Amino acid sequence: MERWGGWLSTNLVQTGAPAKPPRPPRRHRERRLRVGLVLRGALAAAVTPLAGGGEVLDEDAFDPLVGFLESAGLDGLLALGTTGEGILLSAAERRRAAELFVAARPEEFAVAVHCGAQTTRETAELAAHAADVGADAVAVIGPPYFALDDQALLAHFEAAAQACEPVPFYVYEFAARSGYAVPISLLLRLRDSAPNFAGLKVSDRPWERFEPYLVEGLDVFVGPESLIQRGLAGGAVGVVSGLATAFPAEVAAAVRGVPGPDLEALRDGLEQFPFHAAAKHVLRRRGVPIREDVRAPLRELTEDERQALDQWL
Repeated sequence: MERWGGWLSTNLVQTGAPAKPPRPPRRHRERRLRVGLVLRGALAAAVTPLAGGGEVLDEDAFDPLVGFLESAGLDGLLALGTTGEGILLSAAERRRAAELFVAARPEEFAVAVHCGAQTTRETAELAAHAADVGADAVAVIGPPYFALDDQALLAHFEAAAQACEPVPFYVYEFAARSGYAVPISLLLRLRDSAPNFAGLKVSDRPWERFEPYLVEGLDVFVGPESLIQRGLAGGAVGVVSGLATAFPAEVAAAVRGVPGPDLEALRDGLEQFPFHAAAKHVLRRRGVPIREDVRAPLRELTEDERQALDQWL
């Protein structure tokens, strides 16, 4: 922590968040996309505010959370993904959370909503709802548990993309969570069949597993903080970072090439603790009125862990 604590104090507390750079040029394709905010730059994979031991949404905390992320220099957020505990929430809770994130969105701040679910029907319904309430993009991870062949997986993504059309649709590639890697050949077929298929968030690592997804004509967002610089140099258009939900200015600086802390070391440090609860604790320490509550089977911090995290901070 000592290696970057001084940088944090100087650059975040004293000078504020780094200024946002001009938006990078977007590769144009003949696609039917809604005119609106274009996802690019530094996005947080946002936590979801919960209360009541993780059993209910903490609706009052959404607005200050989004405001904190925007004021720290981020370009947007992805709601209800892995960091956002989306798969643990009911469909009704996910719909309400999507509404709250979108309602809290500042001008020029993008909100993408992860809508991946176990069934195609629920995934498509969530995607349609996200589009209806004004989300800037929809992302979907492949359904976990069952071994799907290409035909079944393609049909699943096509249904989700069609449900949110013309809102841009992104595949969320994270083999460690879905249980399998989405084949590149399937993505090429989806590009031909879904007019609003815009790109991917790729959380696979190491680089050898990430690099094949840098497909020409698709906008790719880097998930692992350790691959940010290499991914951007390789053609990725931005970053969707779980670490950015607690340390947004630090991730925004890295995306813009501003010297700062070692994000991989920072991630490793935070992962000494239950990540979701720890991220919420950090947010609370940084002035965001959010509880540590998480949805079981995720767990909260023990008192010893809380003290150790405070010491680390």
